[in-house]
Amino acid sequence: MAVSTIKAVFQSDIHRVWEVVTSLKNYLWRSDLSKIEIINEKQFTEYTKDGFPTTFTITVTEPYKRWEFDMENRNMKGHWTGVFMEKGGSTEVDFTEEVTAKKNIMKPFVKLYLKKQQELYVEDLRKAL
Repeated sequence: MAVSTIKAVFQSDIHRVWEVVTSLKNYLWRSDLSKIEIINEKQFTEYTKDGFPTTFTITVTEPYKRWEFDMENRNMKGHWTGVFMEKGGSTEVDFTEEVTAKKNIMKPFVKLYLKKQQELYVEDLRKAL
């Protein structure tokens, strides 16, 4: 299993950061996605620009504090945890992904891929805020 964590501080109110991160309808700020399909109140599928699907199942929702979900596609399965902390007028986030590659050939590259994806996510989020 590969584990990757990224922390960032945004000069934005925690309510705004939470709304942007957790909205499944307003995803156009994500440069890596073509669409999100909502399955039900606990599940959704994200599609990359190339149409590759990943299904997510929300496991924890503590508004303005914590959001967690399990994720799975044909290449991997894992868990994502997002922790949100108010710091004056700013918001600090701590995002951790734990992923297991389903194919042995992919295992050596999972950690690097996670880091790259997390950096892109934070960069896109910074632009959206």
